[in-house]
Amino acid sequence: MEKEIEEKMEKFGKKMEKKCESKSSRPGSSDAVYGLGFVGAAIYYISTATGFWMGVLGFLKAIVWPAFLVYGLLKFLGM
Repeated sequence: MEKEIEEKMEKFGKKMEKKCESKSSRPGSSDAVYGLGFVGAAIYYISTATGFWMGVLGFLKAIVWPAFLVYGLLKFLGM
């Protein structure tokens, strides 16, 4: 009985290892698009800042630039 349980646990462990290996995170094109967008947004917001704290705010805006993009798109489409 104990040997059967050990065999089942071993099989289960191997199945879980396969699932974890197949779903490993790999950087894709979306990471590159976000990264380039972040750099571009940071340069834009910081270069147009009128003071230090506006530059800090610009950096924070650059982190969440996709939210501004989606908001502008939905506003344009009238949704």
